Amino acid sequence: MVTGQWARIRPAETGHLRRGAWYRVIRLTPVEAVLDVNGTLTAFPRPSLEILPTRPTRWTVVPRPPRAARLPLTWGSRYGVCPNCRERARLEDRTTSMRCPKCNGFFDIGWDNS
Repeated sequence: MVTGQWARIRPAETGHLRRGAWYRVIRLTPVEAVLDVNGTLTAFPRPSLEILPTRPTRWTVVPRPPRAARLPLTWGSRYGVCPNCRERARLEDRTTSMRCPKCNGFFDIGWDNS
């Protein structure tokens, strides 16, 4: 069992993971990673994932997908995903950090990780 590693779906990939959200890695093989997706162990092809050795500590910047009916139009062309609870939130231009409206955590924004 691998401890401490986290993974997210690569921005260019499609899948049933929330875009920009990080999930705990349970097991790695040469071809797949098993992730804890909201309490369900789910396997994904390794090439479709970005894997980090530790839990991320910055908001992930995600481009707004086409036909994103559940995202407010006022959020514009991108939004942030909280590194702690996966809540999505509007990003203010030129802001370097912000508080999560759900978990109240305060994190830097990873403008360079989108």
